[in-house]
Amino acid sequence: MSLAPSAHVDTFTRDNLPPVDQWPALIFSLPELQYPERLNCATALLDDTVAAYGPDRPCLLAPDGERWSYGDLLRRANQVAHYLTRDVGLVPGNRVLLRAPNNPWLVACWFGVLKMGGVVVTTMPLLRASELRTIHEIAHINHSIVDHRFLDDFTAADIGSYTVVGDGSANSLEVRSATHPTDFSNVNTSNDDVALLAFTSGTTGRPKATMHFHRDVLANADTFSRHVLRPRSDDLFTGSPPLGFTFGLGGLVVFPLRVGASTLLLEKGTPDVLLPALEKYRPTVLFTAPTAYRAMLSAGGDFSSLRRCVSAGEPLPKTTWEAWHEATGVKIIDGIGSTEMLHIFISAADDEIRPGATGKPVPGYEACILSDSGEPVKDGEIGRLAVRGPTGCRYLNDERQTVYVQNGWNLTGDTYVRDEDGYYWYQARNDDMIISAGFNIAGPEVEMALLRHPDVLECGVVGAPDPERTMSVVAYVVLRQGVAGTPEKAEELRSFVRTVIAPYKAPRRIEFLSALPRTSTGKVQRFMLREMASR
Repeated sequence: MSLAPSAHVDTFTRDNLPPVDQWPALIFSLPELQYPERLNCATALLDDTVAAYGPDRPCLLAPDGERWSYGDLLRRANQVAHYLTRDVGLVPGNRVLLRAPNNPWLVACWFGVLKMGGVVVTTMPLLRASELRTIHEIAHINHSIVDHRFLDDFTAADIGSYTVVGDGSANSLEVRSATHPTDFSNVNTSNDDVALLAFTSGTTGRPKATMHFHRDVLANADTFSRHVLRPRSDDLFTGSPPLGFTFGLGGLVVFPLRVGASTLLLEKGTPDVLLPALEKYRPTVLFTAPTAYRAMLSAGGDFSSLRRCVSAGEPLPKTTWEAWHEATGVKIIDGIGSTEMLHIFISAADDEIRPGATGKPVPGYEACILSDSGEPVKDGEIGRLAVRGPTGCRYLNDERQTVYVQNGWNLTGDTYVRDEDGYYWYQARNDDMIISAGFNIAGPEVEMALLRHPDVLECGVVGAPDPERTMSVVAYVVLRQGVAGTPEKAEELRSFVRTVIAPYKAPRRIEFLSALPRTSTGKVQRFMLREMASR
């Protein structure tokens, strides 16, 4: 039984939605997308699944031996919800930042926030203090839950009250929440109440907060997962993406729980950890990036348990698809999604796959290729990918809304070609985003980190083709007078960047120049830097 929201509701997110005339067109063309007006996605994913399958059904596994049933997750999520409302004093609409690696307690916290009507802001645990401060400036975080192993940068950010999880101390979340009842009346949210804020980097380096409703969380399960992935209730999911990425949230939490399946959560998703986990736990569904598929192929191993493999985050090369299929017999399901759309909207599975192509619009979505002037182009012509469906871009108080959404379409920033059979073929990114090993890295953000070093006078950061990572981050640096550009200096700068922003964003290559190439108006000629990086 659910209760109506309390009289005290924080309306910050609703008040900061973009004007409705700047929203994309939203399409609910499938019967399963006709959601009730009152909807809490935590109820649909957890409470309803327990009611359907029973509390003893396996739900979450961890390599440390921890195993939670659906009933365990429900009880702990309910206790977290009580703790946040009773002890912390949060009210519906409050934003709760989560900072932890993929593990059962992170999932319990995610559900606990949703149950009490809060807005979840799940972050990458590797983010540095400056990045956390920016998130707070945008989202106005009310409280945070932080894994005890990731406290240093968080406390340095000084963004307000927080609760530690995982150390077992008297004030830890797991101890404090255990004193509360194991049942909870979920807040009876509207289907268009904001459930989560997902942050994505912009080409200016300042991240954008994408706003997703309770119905959005279910819509990706009821489109891509239901119609393309087609999971079974006896599946065991696993993968590499953090839950702070919507690719990971969907693939490791939303999709399995929507059908009563279970998930193996890995705190570290690198191939050297992923491969032994595949052999030991024998999952059936795998979510990871092309880089990891290539690395696991090179290392060799037992992939015989897998029946479904999903790739996203960067383009999947045809050679990787073919090599994986030859080695395992499994046809990788490629897909393109975005944080703005929440998950995958173009894909194909099984005999519908054409290696090298991303696929066709997922049922429930529409797509087209537009010219620079916004007109549809003919099949076979290059243009900008535009999509629309049950989810769509809504930035929190950000003028870039009108860049991503134009004439009702979501413009993803990707250049594509559609063939005469309706398949979409990726060509390139049409902005300065660098996609490396599945991570989106904004070049200007890396530039700002480099410029904080006292020896850096100016710099330009671009992506260079990389057969293993799709792209790698290359920095061109002009040093202050009297400082030599040596290999030792390059390593010093690389190490410095890792202390300022997440380590995966650091340049893999640093080149020193006497001056950056510029236009007559003083703008850096990035195309020249990209040409240099590609040599």
